[in-house]
Amino acid sequence: MKSNPRPGASAPSTSDGGPVRRLAGRVKRVFRIGKPSKDGAGQSGTSGEAATDAYSQERAMLRNVLALRQARVEDVMVPRADIVAVPVSVTLGELLNVFRSASHSRLPVYGETLDEPRGMVHIRDFLDYLGAKVQEPVVRKGKEGEPLGNLGSVDLTTPLEALGILRPVLYVPASMRAVALLRRMQATRTHMALVIDEYGGTDGLVSIEDLIEIVVGEIEDEHDDEEGAQVSRVDDRTLVASARAELAEVSAMLGADISRGHAAEDVDTIGGLIVTLAGRVPLRGELIAGPGGIEFEVMEADPRRLKRVRIHLHSNERRSRRQKDQSLEPAQTPAGGSAGSAPSAEPSRPDRGVGASSEPNRR
Repeated sequence: MKSNPRPGASAPSTSDGGPVRRLAGRVKRVFRIGKPSKDGAGQSGTSGEAATDAYSQERAMLRNVLALRQARVEDVMVPRADIVAVPVSVTLGELLNVFRSASHSRLPVYGETLDEPRGMVHIRDFLDYLGAKVQEPVVRKGKEGEPLGNLGSVDLTTPLEALGILRPVLYVPASMRAVALLRRMQATRTHMALVIDEYGGTDGLVSIEDLIEIVVGEIEDEHDDEEGAQVSRVDDRTLVASARAELAEVSAMLGADISRGHAAEDVDTIGGLIVTLAGRVPLRGELIAGPGGIEFEVMEADPRRLKRVRIHLHSNERRSRRQKDQSLEPAQTPAGGSAGSAPSAEPSRPDRGVGASSEPNRR
């Protein structure tokens, strides 16, 4: 059911340029972009600088609005590996700890796995339930007593599914346009959407904050921890980067384009490129050769993904020396054979059991 417009908000129309233009107008009014200065003509220098700054901000905002029209859900979604969610069987005590550690106001709820979403739980509904339980009157000696106001009376072992406070979420494909999702979130008053793949599995998560940040930039509140730069420079030929750093950002810092080539066709981050080059998730301390003489050193990783890498850009002299060394490496030959002799068949092994394959072990 479509929600009623908020008081003071203009009703949607087909002649005002759509939700993108309305969003841009609201953003400009909030940040007072493009409005004339009221300080008078006596401060021409200051007002001129302010006008120039406001003009540049307005241009950047409008560019972001145009980017919103072209962006798709997959461009802004939180990947599956980073989703903080809880099972429907979670107890109140465990849910309270997740809310404290995750610093989110909404959490997805699933059944057995994240591919079986049940909805979401909002911290306000959770607190309303706790408050209602605390304020429940207690019967003493056959009479209704006063509310105790004690959290000790709340059974924190109660499962979440027994509370009846789950709310629905939206389900959208990764190819959906971001502005269409924003319009749908406004109409349904639902600020969380799960991104599903072609098989119905969960691929990611998008909140309305993720969509607004396309236009206004990163939104941080008093509970957000300040994150360091995705890419930092150690010296002229060494960078340290988060595995989530965009290939374009790393290329700009290196001065060499690493976003081209077959390996980078279907990935956007430096971690994705390294996994593609290696054909697996490398272990901590591994060195992976990259394009153009670049070498990636894994600094932090777990069995599922990379976290932090060091990037080495070798000089032309060192690069040519490495290529020469690789070309001069003798071919590996079986024991007892010479480098110029043809490889012989593997000798029979008396300890090989019946039914064992005679094919050499492949590493």
